[in-house]
Amino acid sequence: MQQIQPIRSKNELVYASLRAAIIHGELAPGERLVIDELAGELGVSQIPIREALRQLEADGFVVSKPHVGATVTDIQASLVTEIFGLLEAMEIISGQAACTRLDETDLKDLERHLRQMDSLLEDPDSWSAANVRFHQTICERAGTPLVQKMMDKALAHWDRLRSHYQLKEVFAQRVAEAHQQHWEMLNAIRDRDCAAVERASRQHNRAALAAYVDYLDAQLQLEEANR
Repeated sequence: MQQIQPIRSKNELVYASLRAAIIHGELAPGERLVIDELAGELGVSQIPIREALRQLEADGFVVSKPHVGATVTDIQASLVTEIFGLLEAMEIISGQAACTRLDETDLKDLERHLRQMDSLLEDPDSWSAANVRFHQTICERAGTPLVQKMMDKALAHWDRLRSHYQLKEVFAQRVAEAHQQHWEMLNAIRDRDCAAVERASRQHNRAALAAYVDYLDAQLQLEEANR
């Protein structure tokens, strides 16, 4: 982890640094988070470390254990089912709200965003970032801030899971199909067809879930065969 530079508040920067370290596996599942050590490594006092750990515990990335202190939460492959179940529900809520609340300018902005994503199909990392912005924009324009906040948390856990289980290749194989499903979602919103939005959102998330579950199951079988 890099030392904190005073751009934003120390609390915000410490939180962001520790969160990123957990998501990308620099701080491993089950690892103890010793306040003095983290403060020294990040070049800050104990106060912003304590505050960041409280926030991370609320996010589900840290757990406090009696006589042990704070540790990074464990990670399990089964979490993928929970994550995509949450994303499906939240995308349905925001998408159906968008059906009634988005105006022509909003629809054109979303279409422009998807056309930009058309050029990113061979660049999964850039497409992934644009994908998050697409769903965030729907939430913003539809007026569903609570859904957006919850979606951001679910996606952070998904980033951690994807990094831990090295799902980048599966994700890359999913990009073209997922992108087409985005167009279907936008067309349903434009048609003010809430039922079609729900169908498209379910298909979008369940197809992704099936691909990742198949991969994780295959990896588990391979590990068991090699024991």
